[in-house]
Amino acid sequence: MSKMKIPKEVKNVLEKMEEAKYEAYFVGGCVRDLLLGNEPKDWDITTNAAPEQIQKVFSNNFYENNFGTVSVITDAEKESLKVVEITPYRLEGKYTDKRHPDEVRFADKLEEDLSRRDFTVNAMALKEEDGEWKVIDLFDGQKDLKNKIICTVGEAEKRFNEDALRLMRAVRFASVLNFSIEEKTEKAIKKLSATLEFVSKERIRDEFEKIIMSANASFGIRKLEDLGLLKFVLPELREGIGVVGVTKQKKSHIKYDELSVFEHNLLTLDYAVKNNFNLETRLAALLHDIAKPATKKGEGLEASFKMHEQVGGRMALRIMDRLHFPKKVVEKVGLLVRWHFFFYNTDEVTDAGVRRLISRVGSENMGDLLRLREADRSGSGLPKISPYRLQHLRYMIERVSRDPIQPKMMKLRGDDLMKLIKVTSGPKIGWILNALLEEVLEEPKKNDKKYLSDRAKELAKLSDKELQKISEEARGKKDELEEEIDESIKRKYNV
Repeated sequence: MSKMKIPKEVKNVLEKMEEAKYEAYFVGGCVRDLLLGNEPKDWDITTNAAPEQIQKVFSNNFYENNFGTVSVITDAEKESLKVVEITPYRLEGKYTDKRHPDEVRFADKLEEDLSRRDFTVNAMALKEEDGEWKVIDLFDGQKDLKNKIICTVGEAEKRFNEDALRLMRAVRFASVLNFSIEEKTEKAIKKLSATLEFVSKERIRDEFEKIIMSANASFGIRKLEDLGLLKFVLPELREGIGVVGVTKQKKSHIKYDELSVFEHNLLTLDYAVKNNFNLETRLAALLHDIAKPATKKGEGLEASFKMHEQVGGRMALRIMDRLHFPKKVVEKVGLLVRWHFFFYNTDEVTDAGVRRLISRVGSENMGDLLRLREADRSGSGLPKISPYRLQHLRYMIERVSRDPIQPKMMKLRGDDLMKLIKVTSGPKIGWILNALLEEVLEEPKKNDKKYLSDRAKELAKLSDKELQKISEEARGKKDELEEEIDESIKRKYNV
């Protein structure tokens, strides 16, 4: 394997360990990726040296973990080459909590280290000898790579009982690599699926995110369901199984007579993956109709899902928060799900309607909202938004984006209002600002400080009850781009 390309920055790290008279091998995922002809995303080395000995070899390093891993900083400019992790050969004790080993002991031999790893394709090591790269493969990892199989090292149940996250990791690797899972490994996953409950939400989220960002994301979701894992990750998604949410379209490529909400969500995700959408939009594609089972009334063409986008937006926020996604991701996914359902007719939608939508969604999110809408239509067997309609909507968005569409763009700000009506805090300020913004969204020319000041004084004279009612009516005013499900539209679009 002399042709294997190893970047000089990481190769130098390996050579320095050998020059210091220590054993050193590339190991794990980077070896797997190299053998597959892929560029490794990170580099790991295993050695018989102790952490303190590794640190003496490399002056630029940091060591802040319980597993003996020393991170060596290279002088590489490329992000994936800046850090090389070096870990001593190690053995792990029992996993009482099915999350972490009760103890970690350093081992003497490479064989011991490889034997404690999760899957055969991750249990290979690589070393250069006489100008040739030699693969140390004790568990037929190369054979499984060739056959595209995910198989545990040793007894499957033992491996999964050590760390229940490996149940999801098996699905993740199958999804990312487009592999199948070996039969005995699958049986063990099904048997031990409930042990995933012992794993922290953060670790589950990390694996789930990697599945979503893979090229076979919907396959991964289906595999989670087939193996009994989805109910411990995203039980709300399962509620759409068998619930008809979309009927077959005329001239549709979809082979189903009736499409379940679950399948529709996955087909929508397929479109998002195929078009390389970002994480938030892929998550929104998967969750956009999450509330349809809960809001469904009637059957067939008589079925309706009134307010499913509003209920779904709240559900998406709870789901993303439960999985401990970052706050920005949580909020954006919730926002996209909440506003994904709109009907756009170039002859009916007004500038005010577009301004109102941008105000709710945010101009920075409009591109992703349109992409989500395309994915939703594709997942229903409908054609994309027509090029003309899409172009027209983008034109209107760009045109009205210069108008005041958010409170911070109004000529009368919160601080000004508090001085004007001599109120330092409280809900009254918010109520007045909501009412003023709605007027400005309808007529941008009203964004005049004198007009807004005079109008604010008038509103301030009202009772709290009256003012709150006006504010709520303003905030709740129906967005013209939010689709109303009357009989004619429902029959026309079958959604």
